[in-house]
Amino acid sequence: MANSPSGESMIERIIRILGAFSSERPALSVAALAARAGIPPATTHRIVRALTDQRMLEKDGAGRVRLGIRLWELASRGSSVTTLRQAALPFLEDVQSVVRQHTQLTILQDGGDVLFVERLSWHGSIANAARVAGRLPAAISSSGLALLAFGDRARTEHYLRHGYDPDAPWARMSVAELRRQLAHVRREGYALLDSHVVDTTSGVAVPVLGADGQAVAALGVVVPAGQERVGTTVPVLQTSARGIARRATELGLSFNENTGDAGRGTG
Repeated sequence: MANSPSGESMIERIIRILGAFSSERPALSVAALAARAGIPPATTHRIVRALTDQRMLEKDGAGRVRLGIRLWELASRGSSVTTLRQAALPFLEDVQSVVRQHTQLTILQDGGDVLFVERLSWHGSIANAARVAGRLPAAISSSGLALLAFGDRARTEHYLRHGYDPDAPWARMSVAELRRQLAHVRREGYALLDSHVVDTTSGVAVPVLGADGQAVAALGVVVPAGQERVGTTVPVLQTSARGIARRATELGLSFNENTGDAGRGTG
């Protein structure tokens, strides 16, 4: 692929354009897309035209660009995250039938974010900031705490030393407080956070443990603050988490701990 004057390949520029979209900004003008991607407008126009021709991008009636159906189709065909979601879905439904609030499955990504793989919502559920394919900082998510507490220790330590910023606008804890919180999660076997993302909600989450005893995903619920009922909620989550782990093992799913992405195991 030809490089740009900055040295970027065409693939790198395409990835920057695709990565410029978010759940908050699912549709952008070409000018806004160029600005968010940091690519010259003329180059952005050419790339957008080529991606639109291949249905990787599409334009709405106002001329704004958004991710195309074909991109979703290709990503859904062979993605191991899709396989994980399908394996976990019956167990998420079991949890939701008991809790009757938001039930969600997450994995940990480099940079200390949790990626929401699936979310089920009950009619009349409370507010929830999580969106499928969306992210939240791990330190303000009960699922994130479960993943950090039960994940690879070296990776968690690296995050605590170099990734977590206690001065970030979203941060609620110092590094020392976060360490204590993770130690508490390890002792109790579950994570509970109240009013960290939405003031009126609490999150409860447990790890989905791989064969090595480390978290490969987290299963959690978001409930009204004060209605956590951990004595009921946690056993339901833990039972379903074990079911997800068994099913993932049967399908040969594993996780690359260096990237946080799901992948096919080698047996």
